[in-house]
Amino acid sequence: MEAIVFEEFGGPEVLRFKDDVEEPHAGPGQVRVKVAAVGVNPIEYKIRNGWMEQAFPTSLPAVPGNEFTGTVDEIGEGVTGLSVGDEVLGWTATGAYAAYALAQASAVAPRPAALEPTEAAALPVAGETAQRVLDLLGVRTGETLLIHGAAGVVGSMGVQLAVALGATVIGTASPANHDYLRSIGAIPVAYGNGLVERVRAVAPQGVDAVFDAAGKGALADSVELRGGTPDRVVTIADPDAAKYDVVFTSGGGDRAKARENLTHQAALAADGKLRISIADALPLRDAAKAQTLSEGGHVRGKLVLLVG
Repeated sequence: MEAIVFEEFGGPEVLRFKDDVEEPHAGPGQVRVKVAAVGVNPIEYKIRNGWMEQAFPTSLPAVPGNEFTGTVDEIGEGVTGLSVGDEVLGWTATGAYAAYALAQASAVAPRPAALEPTEAAALPVAGETAQRVLDLLGVRTGETLLIHGAAGVVGSMGVQLAVALGATVIGTASPANHDYLRSIGAIPVAYGNGLVERVRAVAPQGVDAVFDAAGKGALADSVELRGGTPDRVVTIADPDAAKYDVVFTSGGGDRAKARENLTHQAALAADGKLRISIADALPLRDAAKAQTLSEGGHVRGKLVLLVG
């Protein structure tokens, strides 16, 4: 089958397009999916570089990619509730930059017909991450939530999910992204020096919780805005979290709950109630270009690879 493979750690040049990779087959509890589209995430270039070996040991050769959408074409022993031909989205067990990928049956959700494959492929990781952080923060109706990096893929998902909960959301972003934040329900403020004063100007009553999706040194300001306490401040990106006694979350959790949330989010997206921003959709052969763009950090929205 066609797939992107890397056989050594390094820059994007180690990614190779191959057309003779052995096809995987569904084992017990698994489904095989004919992949239509793949979401590209920053963790993938970090794994490719070998920077994540302590947390995510990688056996080489390896196929990158975690989230995907496609069509079930093989059912493993013991799987119920899924059939060949079902359109699904979710998380793979074998690497998603490929014509076929395996997934645990519990790690996929149905893709509504109205949800385009490019959007479906961009939803699992961002949706799970945003919902996990909102759950950790315990965001409730009537509260004020500050989100750093609110115009990014995870941040914008957090904005929309929090607004749907009835929270007021203040989002930090560059001025070029302020109109976009307003369009999804956030009150925009610029990041950088003077952030505390700018947030207090729009939220004189203070903020109830802080979601850092940017990882750009805003934790000290976040703790100050919380009255000097790290309580209800969570980051997904700042390695200095321990220095400020802030919770750092990087994944895991209840997969059944994640699947339930993904099913709900996919339905919202199909109905136009949840916007998924797509920066670009590239062919699978351009995986190196996609990861280079991801590593550059200057794209707004999700990068997606189209397979087939």
